[in-house]
Amino acid sequence: MIDELFDFPFYNWEKKLKNKPFLKQPFGNLWENYTWDQVGNMARKLSTGLKSMGLPEKSHIGLVSKNCREWIIADLAISMAGHISVPFFPTLKSYEIEKLLDFGDVNALFVGKLENWEEMKRGVRDDMPIIAFPHYKDHSKVSEGKQWYDFIDQFDPQTEDFKPKLKDIWTIIFTSGTTGDPKGVVLTYETLYNTKRITEDGNPLKVDFSGNNDFISYMPLNHIFERVVIEHSAFRFGGTISFVESLETFGQNLNDVKPTAFQGVPRIYSKFQEKILMKMTQKRLTTLLKIPIISFLIKKKLRGALGMSRVRSLVTGAAAMPLELLDWYKSIGIYITNGYGMTENCATCTNLNPYQPLGRGSVGKATSGVDLKISEQGEILMKGPFTLTCYYKNEEITKETLRDGWLYTGDKGYIDDDGFLYITGRVKDMFKTSKGKYIEPGVLEAYFGNINEFSQLCVVGLNCDQPLLLAVPSELAIKNKDSVSEKLTKVLEEVNGKLDNYKKISNIILVKEDWVPENGMTTPTLKIKRAKIDEKFSDKYAEWEKSDKTVIWE
Repeated sequence: MIDELFDFPFYNWEKKLKNKPFLKQPFGNLWENYTWDQVGNMARKLSTGLKSMGLPEKSHIGLVSKNCREWIIADLAISMAGHISVPFFPTLKSYEIEKLLDFGDVNALFVGKLENWEEMKRGVRDDMPIIAFPHYKDHSKVSEGKQWYDFIDQFDPQTEDFKPKLKDIWTIIFTSGTTGDPKGVVLTYETLYNTKRITEDGNPLKVDFSGNNDFISYMPLNHIFERVVIEHSAFRFGGTISFVESLETFGQNLNDVKPTAFQGVPRIYSKFQEKILMKMTQKRLTTLLKIPIISFLIKKKLRGALGMSRVRSLVTGAAAMPLELLDWYKSIGIYITNGYGMTENCATCTNLNPYQPLGRGSVGKATSGVDLKISEQGEILMKGPFTLTCYYKNEEITKETLRDGWLYTGDKGYIDDDGFLYITGRVKDMFKTSKGKYIEPGVLEAYFGNINEFSQLCVVGLNCDQPLLLAVPSELAIKNKDSVSEKLTKVLEEVNGKLDNYKKISNIILVKEDWVPENGMTTPTLKIKRAKIDEKFSDKYAEWEKSDKTVIWE
């Protein structure tokens, strides 16, 4: 095994689907297509170009850009040249990328579709070799370094189908850092190779093994979820990857593509639900779904409106998916596979088949090859062929995370008698009230998963007498503040009636501003940063807790 090579599946489809579209990039109403042959040719030229730069063997090549066709081509070329890709979130500030480029020992950098290059580049040292993607309208102009076409067109395409060894490092992915500084997760080609078990022993993506697949890419490609579920699923099974031009065109792009597989974090599915309920009340929708013929037509119309008319599989992950949201989608005929994974296990741990009745509220059973157990402290431990080698240049945290062959996930949970895994929160999210009682916020948040008036929520209360619930209201809620306040007062009374006294939530606070990556409240994949929520609002906790209003609008 030590000298066994990674048989890069791209080479097979490059020949087999030579003239078929592979990468589709939207420009307004126009879609430009690159075939598998064109992508291979450009990646091979780029690989030759990388080799001409005199970089050390197995150099770390950085990649910072929003999702676009050049991202995939650059990532391919890095592997073809025998180097290691080190991708970054495209929203990094200058001080953040400066730290990561230095710590990650990055030798060269691809710079692409960005909105903040003028600020970000202050963190890139002057002698850093840069290859700039073509300019995208309404994005930063990157004039530094070698320009994409000028550089690529200098070189002949690499003729060798380079295959790295399985033990070679494939990528170093810096985590989004919900509870601290990002850590560089080192993943090998063997780890990537082993993810094929997901589809060999089951097929949650319902991929067509003959290459008839349509993927849409919009979540950050440097994140492990998108990297495995989209990029490397396309490499392995063939098909096309279409990109989203912007947040404003997301709906139209999705409808144009009509993907066969769709992936989204819970926040995306919540937003889709909001849009539907803005046009049709839940009461009316429930009534119509009880009428057999009308129900069929409504479900078909909603799938079409969401761009899901051809979808064979919908997947969610990267954050907790409320059970009530999964149930709501089932009610309109959309079944979502709920999965659990992290960068440290290549996004491969468990998944729940949405068509079977058992395991409701869980994240499913262990994927083939995965062993699970719960530590005495309630932490989820997993073992399998998908785990990281180490954290880059961080032996101490590596030893804390990998112990006796087990990956200590940092998540709390339990396994039921049927083998289904339930997640109750993060180990580091627990906080202590002024009464000395520990609170697991994820457990309390689960009680409010069926509240359509909430877009996002977070239980807080460090050093408070009782926990508080902070929430971002939906658009519909903002338009109906009085009735929403009345409803939430009743909901809170019902929930508190089920809780021990020290867990009872004193107030619900509806905040003004969405929690998004731009204001630092969430990661780029929209996971809430609880520490940042505390940082922003903690000076108001005492005031809110003493208020005679159960529901407070900030």
